[in-house]
Amino acid sequence: MDITHRTVLIAGGTSGIGLGLARRFVAAGSTVIVGGRDTSRVDDLETVAIDVTDPESIARARDDVLAAHPDLDLVVTMSGVMLMEDLQDPAHAAGAETTITVNLLGTIRVLDAFTPHLLARGDADIITVSSGIAFLPFPPMPSYGASKAGVHAYTESLRAQLDGTGVRVTELVPPAVATAGQEKVNPSALPLDAYLDEALALLTGEPTPNEVVVTAAQRLRWAERDGTYAELLAARSQALSMLPGRAG
Repeated sequence: MDITHRTVLIAGGTSGIGLGLARRFVAAGSTVIVGGRDTSRVDDLETVAIDVTDPESIARARDDVLAAHPDLDLVVTMSGVMLMEDLQDPAHAAGAETTITVNLLGTIRVLDAFTPHLLARGDADIITVSSGIAFLPFPPMPSYGASKAGVHAYTESLRAQLDGTGVRVTELVPPAVATAGQEKVNPSALPLDAYLDEALALLTGEPTPNEVVVTAAQRLRWAERDGTYAELLAARSQALSMLPGRAG
């Protein structure tokens, strides 16, 4: 994928991997607009207010972005939340609903808003973001894994449906990356710059891969194929001790 001289919207790009990608795209020569609920944290890039839980907010953002940038040709859906849930506590349902609404339904809503424009261009790209956890769950975050598995499945169908239209669909499959406190939960989380270096090297290769899976994510992505799924899931289940009342 060419990331030079593109016009890019990153929905959920005001922090973490999304903001890191935005700055890398700008450095490569692209025009980037980052969207999020709180754009005050970003003062070096163009921003647009967007709340992916609100269809009207998405529609306003779309109209504003396309009015200013009718040449938009790359949309990245990054918005996501990671919440721990104790499935023995019925109160977890509120967190589950938030997670699915932001991570999965938010992705679908943003894609629905911009796909007609990208199809009309006939030469454009979509990047979705799932997770290694989509393929090997992290039991303290059950709805996060479910939402990212949903993003993966939706992306596969989207790619099939857009085949031949000139709109290409690529999925990022990150491992744990040291942003938003991830390093506190997982000391082995990959440093952000290291992730971006490897992910962009893969993304910009020819041909563009359907999935960008860095080395640290491969053991998760391919655990079932490699026969390591049960062993790794059992090891990851030890983290259930992080839930309140589960320690010891």
